[in-house]
Amino acid sequence: QVQLVESGGGLVQPGGSLRLSCVASGFALDNLAIGWFRQAPGKEREGVACAASSGGGRKYANSVKGRFTISKDNAQNAFYLQMNSLTPEDTGVYSCAADEVWTNFCLNAQRPWDYAGQGTQVTVSL
Repeated sequence: QVQLVESGGGLVQPGGSLRLSCVASGFALDNLAIGWFRQAPGKEREGVACAASSGGGRKYANSVKGRFTISKDNAQNAFYLQMNSLTPEDTGVYSCAADEVWTNFCLNAQRPWDYAGQGTQVTVSL
């Protein structure tokens, strides 16, 4: 079955950290660009982080720069989003995506991706 499955979401206090994982099955991530997106209640979906197939060319939303890190492990056929210094504004459903094409506009949440996960909830609250 071809799919991306996220895990690692949950409830965390402000200032805490979470590491999201996105595991691919049915296809290889080796030559695919990767991305993480989120959607908060009542807000539009936004791009959080993305990277080229090599793991380089990383781009981050301004709101998460210096706090979030996207990484890739082709051996595990997975990629990750390390989130530090979380704030309530980071609350939302986080989803991962992969695509054959990487562009400088990979944070564009309107752009369709070849593969997309269902999402995992992240809640930052006391």
